[in-house]
Parts: sequence; structure tokens; C-alpha cells
Amino acid sequence: MSHTVETIRHSAAHVMAEAVLRLYPGTKFGIGPAIEDGFYYDFQLPTPIQPEDLPAIEKEMRRIIASGAEFVRSEVSKEEAKKRFADQPFKLELIEGLEEGSISLYEQGGFVDLCRGPHVANTREIKPDAFKLRAVAGAYWRGDEKRPMLTRIYAYCFASKAELEAHLKMLEEAEKRDNRRLGKELDLFSIHEEAGPGLIYWHPKGGRFRVELEKWWRDEHYANGYDILFTPHIGKSWLWETSGHLGFYKEGMYAPMEIDEDKYYIKPMNCPFHIMIYNNSTHSYRDLPLRWAELGTVYRYERAGSLHGLMRVRGFTQDDAHIICTPEQIEDEIAEVLRFSLHMHKTLGFKDIKAYLATRPAGDGAVGAPEMWATALESLRKAVAKEGLSYEIDEGGGAFYGPKIDLKVKDAIGREWQLTTIQFDFNEPERFDMTYVDSDGQKKRPYMVHRALLGSIERFFGVYLEHTAGAFPVWLCPEQVAVIPVGEAFVEYAKTVTATLKAAGLRVKAMLSDERMNAKIRDAQHQKIPYMLVVGQKEMDEGTVSIRYRDGRQANGVKLEDFRAMALEKVATKSLEA
Repeated sequence: MSHTVETIRHSAAHVMAEAVLRLYPGTKFGIGPAIEDGFYYDFQLPTPIQPEDLPAIEKEMRRIIASGAEFVRSEVSKEEAKKRFADQPFKLELIEGLEEGSISLYEQGGFVDLCRGPHVANTREIKPDAFKLRAVAGAYWRGDEKRPMLTRIYAYCFASKAELEAHLKMLEEAEKRDNRRLGKELDLFSIHEEAGPGLIYWHPKGGRFRVELEKWWRDEHYANGYDILFTPHIGKSWLWETSGHLGFYKEGMYAPMEIDEDKYYIKPMNCPFHIMIYNNSTHSYRDLPLRWAELGTVYRYERAGSLHGLMRVRGFTQDDAHIICTPEQIEDEIAEVLRFSLHMHKTLGFKDIKAYLATRPAGDGAVGAPEMWATALESLRKAVAKEGLSYEIDEGGGAFYGPKIDLKVKDAIGREWQLTTIQFDFNEPERFDMTYVDSDGQKKRPYMVHRALLGSIERFFGVYLEHTAGAFPVWLCPEQVAVIPVGEAFVEYAKTVTATLKAAGLRVKAMLSDERMNAKIRDAQHQKIPYMLVVGQKEMDEGTVSIRYRDGRQANGVKLEDFRAMALEKVATKSLEA
């Protein structure tokens, strides 16, 4: 019988728990779910363990796997379950939270766990060479900082050895591409904990990338019918009370500031400010749709433990926009946003793109009538279908104010990243009393869509840095050309080449130091500069350059004007190839 990898992972988590209890008698155990690439289990251990203890646990797990113990399901009453786990306080707490009735247990060998299942039939169905314990970490019981700190053991786990090895190879490549590592090696950005965690300092080269990206972003938005806004960074508390952010999102906001006896909040979103501009005047149906975009810097309080390089920060610039339209226009506007987003992603070189349709959150975590949610979700589905995108339903994943489309792209090593979000909003048009005058002369409520194409500039830069491993397309490269004279006698010609290319608008670095030529070439390659132009006697005599590409190709004796034309064409066409 074949099993899903999630079933294998969950079964392996039980085997790990049994191994830990064998090796560390007196251990109290919590929960052990399957996760994206394996599983983890939380323990309260009688003695601390270190990463170097993991091989011994792996060895014990393989003994258990080889024993061929069957996974046996049984059902017991709540009282019986309490007796079975009398010495396990975390299990007792979980049992107390269950409704009255039968409770399912799973047993393999001498180990019993509280579990709904399913599991593999026999421990031998877990391949002994298809898992690897990877890390030891601390985790509060049930994620509550006031509860006991447990030891969490993480593991990779797959259905076969080949899949595990492929995953480990991908992780090795991911480590080389880590945005924090490349950011330092390429001198692109830094983070200074002593000045404030989660805040990004853009260095000159990172700043040049950002300028070129934002220049393109603005040009594309103007070309696609958007106007660009600029709004303040702080606003009075009534804005956030009215928008609902203080009711639904307060934990993600920074504490208020007291100014002139009023409370002000630094903005976590741009939308209330765009609405203030909208409500500044009366609008007719003839004015709509309005497409308003902003590169707006916002601040959100993220827990220190969740911060991660460029990928999760506290201050970031959203490539934000709000579309305000009539109900009749909404389907066309959603379709147009999706088309625009796909155009942006494909220009940047992302080809594998998948959509996720997020539905209404459960319980009281949403506003708007269910029928409005259903209508909006159908509009999103039609737009995705029109573009021929594959999609999944993300049950309950919508924002509190409406359903959304999330677009996720796969990077060069197969990882999936969310970039675009397109969100309906049933909340703010009502709360801020937004209206337009319709063709019948009556005031109507407009529809509003929140939209971010790249997500945020900071996080996008992190994703793109890892996707390209720092070898950006020529048009986005902070430094596009390095000019390297082979000796002192050719410095003046190198300066002439540099000046000519700079005058054409290319970003050129003249490497005129006393270092050896080969050292300069290595440095330029390390910095991922697309074109290294080596110039010596022959090049100076003939008005040419010898090109070394960053991928190792070479072209000698190229006329300077031909190189200039070629490089400018790569920039103008936004070519992904150097």
C-alpha cells in the first residue's frame, strides 16, 4: 500500500518520540506534526540535548523501524485516555480540550500517542535512509511565551532516499544563495541590530538596483493607467479605528505616539490615506475606475524571533495600489490587475507561477455578507481561469475584509515564494462612507481592491537576490561593466572607454588600481558584473575591447561602438541574458 508523504512524516514523528523516550527516560512529550519538508516533535527533557546528540536518536529510530512494529489504532474514553497519559502533563492538557466521546490512540511497539492518524501500517514502511534529524530549537508550549519552553527536534523526511538527497542538495544551494550572505558579499544592504532589528540599510549598490527597479515600476504603472500618490507616514488613531486595523490588526502595529494630546500611529498600511484623498472630492461614475499606486513605506511589529534578513522585516516599502471602481467594472479590473502582474513577473524571469484563491476566514474574523464573499471569489476565479493559471483554494486564508488571489512564483532552485496579492475590500468603503454618483444621480458605494504586485521592495529584493544568486539581468545590475587595463600603459585608454560608455548611460566601474589584472577579473566576477572589458595594446591601437562575460564566455577584438550598442540593447529590451 502506498502512503502520502505526510502520512510517512507523521509516522516517523511517532518513531522519533519513541526513540527519545527510550534514550531519555522521564521525558514529557507534546505534539509532533508533519511539516512541509519533514516533521518535528516537542519534548520536555530531563537533561538538555545538543545537535551532536541527534545521530544517537537517528540510530535508535532506525532500530525501531527495523523492528517492523505495526501502528495499531484504538479508541478509548476520555477518562481512559487520562489514565493512559497520567504521567504526561502536555497530553493531559490536550485531552481536557477534547469533546466527550471516544479518543483515538496509536501504538507502535511500546509507544502510545494521542493521535487522529492516519499512519503507515508498519514501521518498515518508513525508509531508514529517507529521513535526517536536522536541528534542535526552543519552542514555547502551544506558542505561549508564558508556558514552558520545550525542546523541538526538527527532521527532514521523504518517501525515498533520492528525494531526501535532492532536498539536501537544494538546501545546500539555498545556503549559497541566502540573501543575508549575498547581501554582505556583494555589499548590497545591511541590518544593524543595535540601531533597530528588522530595518534595512540599503548600500550604494543595493540602492542602484532599487532605483532601477522603481523607475521601471513607475513607468509600467503610468503605462497601465495608474496615477502615483505619496502619503504621510503617521496618522491619527481614528483612521485605524475606522479602518478596522486597531480591531483586527493591533498586535501587528507599533505603539501610538502622543502628539498635541492626540494619539498617532505609524502606518502599517497605506489604504486609509488613499481613501482620504478619494473622499476629498465628489466622484461620478464617469471618473471610475481610479487606479492609485504608491511605493509607500510602512512599519509593522514583527516578533524578533520571526525576523529573517530581507524576507521578514519591520519596515518595508509596499508596491501598493488601490483600485476604486463600480460593481460593473470589478471583473474587468481584477482581470487587468492579474494580467499586469503576470507581465511584471515574466519580465523579471519568473515562468512557473501559481494562483491561490483565499476564502473567508472562519468565525468572526471577517466582515461582509457571505453572498458578497461568494460573488467576489467568483470574480477572482474567472480572472485566474482567463489567464489559464493553475490554482488552489486556500480555505479561510482571506483577509478580514475580503477574499484574495495570491500569486506564488518558483525560483531557480524550485522554491515557491508569494509575491502578488489582489484583495477585495468590503470593509473600508463602508466604514469610510466612500461614494460615487451613478448614472441615475444616486449615491452608490464603490468597490475597492487592494493590490501589491511585488509584495514589498525589500522582500522582493531578497527573493530576486536568491533567485538570481546575485547575477542580475544587465538592466538591473548595480554595475554593468568593469573596465580592466592590462597594465599602467593602458590606463588612459581604459578611462576613455569608461567615459564613452558612461556617456551612453551604462553603469561602468573603471578598475585602475595597481592590482594584477587576474585579481581584478576575479573581483569583478565575484561581484557578478556582467561584462569585463580587458584593454591592452591591441585594443588601444584598434579601438576595440576584449569581453569576458560573467558566465566564462569571451569575445576578443570587439569594436567599442558595437559593444556599446549590444549592451544598450540588452538594457532597453530588459533581456534576461547578458
